Amino acid sequence: MTLRGGRGRYEWERWCAVETVLDRARAGDDRAFGELTDPFLGELRLHCYRMLGSLQDAEDVMQETLLAAWRGLSGFEERSSVRTWLYRIATNRCLNALRASARKQWPAPSGPSWAAEPTRWGEPLRLSPYPDALLDEVPDLGAGPEGRYEAKETIALAFVAAVQRLPPRQRAVLVLRDVLGYRSAEVADMLSVSEASVNSALQRARATMARSWPGPGRERAPLPRSARERDVAARFAAAFASRDVDGVVALLTDDAWFTMPPVTLEYQGPVAIAAFLRSIAAWHGPRRYRLIPARANGQPAYGL
Repeated sequence: MTLRGGRGRYEWERWCAVETVLDRARAGDDRAFGELTDPFLGELRLHCYRMLGSLQDAEDVMQETLLAAWRGLSGFEERSSVRTWLYRIATNRCLNALRASARKQWPAPSGPSWAAEPTRWGEPLRLSPYPDALLDEVPDLGAGPEGRYEAKETIALAFVAAVQRLPPRQRAVLVLRDVLGYRSAEVADMLSVSEASVNSALQRARATMARSWPGPGRERAPLPRSARERDVAARFAAAFASRDVDGVVALLTDDAWFTMPPVTLEYQGPVAIAAFLRSIAAWHGPRRYRLIPARANGQPAYGL
């Protein structure tokens, strides 16, 4: 082998270092295993969350992924990077979890009897927020050259909710291709399917996302942590806490949706949302609420 230039030497030394750590891990050294996997834990957790829509489920699948990786080290043939190998395991564990969840037939929670008539009845969707503090553990949210979405879009709650409406296989293909930037051939290898199958699933997934994910013409939200965002968030919290329905509604865009997963009631637009908020106020009487500022999914959030 002939190495030319500093870059080639660097890559060779890096490869040798990984090989040494891998050999130690295969010999049962759990610290070496941590050296191999720790750099990817943050992004793998986020990947599982995008797939499952639940931080708790993502944590559970992460544990399964690490256990499977530890047990499968001897079978790792190094045809791909450690990162890609871990994504393969995590993705297939997510698909297993989704199949198991589908077999459970979760009952759809009925809406409260006092609620105003919804705009529509949606499908039961189990969705939880992703704390921004965990995003700090992800070194680079950017996609590869095959990526389709901007990094900040792919952590937004609305994006994750839209992904949850895809069938499991389409969900996996879309996230691996359009969020993480893997090539179709790589995704086919991860999922043990043909490349044609991947491209077909991707086409269907993109069509569904185009119908459910806001387009580029949508009104842009304030920049994260900007003075305008802080002002809007503070006004919302004050209006909600003081039961000022008109004040809350005045902050909404015309295409705003109000949902409470997994309850299937969905309200669109200021008029419908105002009707629901007033029905809450009438039912709960003098009860008071306080909103505690937080951040989740790259957006302002509150503890109630």
